[in-house]
Amino acid sequence: MKLYIILASFLFAQISLGQETLDLQKPKVWSLQDCISYAIENNITLKDATLDKDLAEVNYSKTKSSRLPNLFGSASQSFSNGNTIDPITSSYVTDQIHSTNVGINSSFTLFQGNQISNQIKQSKILLEQSSFLQEEAKNSIVISILENYLQTLFSKEDIAIAENNLVASQKEVLRAKARLDAGTIALSDYTEAQSQSATNQYNVITAKNTYQQYIIDLKQLLELTPMDTLEIETIDENMDLINLELDKISIYNKALNYLPEVEASKLNVAANEKELDIAKGGYLPTLSLSGSMGSGYTSINDSTFSDQFDVNFNQKLGLSLSIPIFNRNETKSAVQSATLNIEKAEIQKQITEKLLYKKIETAYQNAMSAQEQIIAAQASKDASEQSYKLALKKYQLGDLSTTDLVISQNTFTNAQQNYLQAKYLNILYHQLLQFYQGNDIKL
Repeated sequence: MKLYIILASFLFAQISLGQETLDLQKPKVWSLQDCISYAIENNITLKDATLDKDLAEVNYSKTKSSRLPNLFGSASQSFSNGNTIDPITSSYVTDQIHSTNVGINSSFTLFQGNQISNQIKQSKILLEQSSFLQEEAKNSIVISILENYLQTLFSKEDIAIAENNLVASQKEVLRAKARLDAGTIALSDYTEAQSQSATNQYNVITAKNTYQQYIIDLKQLLELTPMDTLEIETIDENMDLINLELDKISIYNKALNYLPEVEASKLNVAANEKELDIAKGGYLPTLSLSGSMGSGYTSINDSTFSDQFDVNFNQKLGLSLSIPIFNRNETKSAVQSATLNIEKAEIQKQITEKLLYKKIETAYQNAMSAQEQIIAAQASKDASEQSYKLALKKYQLGDLSTTDLVISQNTFTNAQQNYLQAKYLNILYHQLLQFYQGNDIKL
């Protein structure tokens, strides 16, 4: 009995191991959320925006440190021969002199026209702006992923349509050949069937190539290597595609408070206003405090090295005031440039809001159009499908020419493609409108 239990356990373990191996060999199927999450972690454009934010943090820290005093140390060793000035006693001597000097000095800006304070405030604004620019880059990647993902799904379904048409046309070629051999159709009908089959074969190749191009674009966004495989997850066919009750003005107002590019444009104005304050500080005087300590040794003095360092120890403390009188209009030009840059930033802010409204209105109008188109496309697809089925039956009975059958098939194919286009456009623009309101993209 124990032997049976051991064998059963061994077989179960082998089956489980085999199943795990098969699971590992299966390529990963990427959902839209998988693609978005992976791109946010790995896309180089977003990494570049993150580095810009890091640089802004470094610059902010550097600017804050400009309030602090500096401190430098110095040391020198010299030799002179002949007529010279003793660097310690400042006496005029004619001799060989070895001298050593060491010291530390520091300076501290007490007032500089509030330029330091304004530079710190400006750096903080630029740091906040870099955070919004990073978020804007992230949003751009998310939208690109959404668009490419839906385009890939569209092309994948288009392949299925093309392959179904190819199978149908190949069957039609066989029927036409049999009818040609039986003498019930002319050679031109048979060649028409062959031509349609060749065209459908070409369409399959084109559809597959288009799909691979979208896969390549998606892999680029995800920063996958050419060796990586990528298979995407299909969406729920039961999605509500025509239920859209939104107000574009409401969407726009929400977007103004949500989208980072709007806040970034506002902070750009604020940063340029601080630049004006910094430039105006050039008209004001600068007051600085400085101090130093040092000592030295000279060989012409009979005292020892340590005694001289004690005796020659000196300290200095001083204030300096610099009053700008004329600097060749540099401050005036800086103020004028800063004023003009504020106006440019205001215009750029208005352009950003204008472009945002255009995006939202375009997405809204396209969503409404796609909503109506999908209803019409569904009706057209159903009608053309019934028409094609009837034409196929007539063709099988010999009551319809090959040319008429080809026309019916092409009409059905166009109706299918129109439905697919309306379907995915509806999904795209609905998701974009949700995104502009701050809602998550979900398929």
